[in-house]
Amino acid sequence: MSLRIPGRILIIALVLLFGSALYVYLTFTPIPEVRLHTVSGGLVENRVANTRVGTVKACRRSLLAPAIGGEVARLNIREGDAVKTGQVLMEIWNEDSKARLELARIQKEAAEARVREACSVAKGAQREARRLEKLLGEHLVSEEVVDRAATEAETYQASCEAARSTARVSSAQIAVEESNLERTIVKAPYDGVIAEINAELGGYVTPSPPGIPTLPAIDLLDLSCLYVTAPIDEVDAPPVRLGMPVCVSMDAFAEKRCNATVRRISPYILDTEKQARTVEVEVALDDPEDLRGLLPGYSADIEILLESREAGVRIPATALNEGKYVLVYDEASGRLVQREITTGIANWDYVEVTGGLQPGERILAAAGEAGIGAGQRVSPMIEGAAAEGK
Repeated sequence: MSLRIPGRILIIALVLLFGSALYVYLTFTPIPEVRLHTVSGGLVENRVANTRVGTVKACRRSLLAPAIGGEVARLNIREGDAVKTGQVLMEIWNEDSKARLELARIQKEAAEARVREACSVAKGAQREARRLEKLLGEHLVSEEVVDRAATEAETYQASCEAARSTARVSSAQIAVEESNLERTIVKAPYDGVIAEINAELGGYVTPSPPGIPTLPAIDLLDLSCLYVTAPIDEVDAPPVRLGMPVCVSMDAFAEKRCNATVRRISPYILDTEKQARTVEVEVALDDPEDLRGLLPGYSADIEILLESREAGVRIPATALNEGKYVLVYDEASGRLVQREITTGIANWDYVEVTGGLQPGERILAAAGEAGIGAGQRVSPMIEGAAAEGK
């Protein structure tokens, strides 16, 4: 005899079974897998970095232009040329100045000839006066003749001194004309490289009027010495000192350059942006190898090492929550327990722990992981050392 179940009861049973399965599905919360970090010791460095991008600069950069305006008569350089100290780079039309200088030199020669003539006559008159004085002692000439000879000797000596003064005036005039000529010539003040030229042969150049900056005729760089300048936030600036070690990184190069030191700290705060006040810091690249391939204008970032310590206990900076809490994994219950700790020096990677944690304990590696909090049961996914690629 077969047992037959009424269709209505079967339908109700199926509905109840489906509802129970749906309830279980909707209310079931899987145990999340999390990355844990095993607490250990290691080096912790306290560093500060620039708030805005820094710049590689040349220790010496000169924006050169002639002291007076004029037509460019000679342009002896091209962009990229290496020049030596004193080399003539550019010369504006100065034939009139050269002519005046030549005239002054000729006038000086004439003045010196007059000095020789006048002083020679003066010496002859002095000798004649002394000879007549001897004859006066022998009563061979009168006192009147001797007085007249002495007066003539003094007159000729005055003429000699006047001629010498005229010669000095001529020498001074030469210096004036040489100075005027120098104002038309642009020379390299030091060994360097021509970065830019804003003048053309036959063109007209003028010096910048007061308060109206114009492009320099020649931009000269000294590439033998480069440094990095970068702004540090005013909050981070107080502990920075001269001579502190620095690492410099640039977008143009993969490697960091850590043979650098702080060489200058600005004595004032830059307030160009009201909400971002900074202190300008200059960093010297001390290793000549670090200068290879660098060019002024490269963007650069700096990290200044304030303090370095071999910490007995350190944790990843990402594990710290609100500056004083970590989530410790309880091995017995498999749950995360919030614990307050005390910290020492820190950087973007690690934080020194001075109390509240022991080596060997495991903590949540990323405190801000979504949906993970204190009291939650979790499943360890991977040890922190492996996650960090050690």
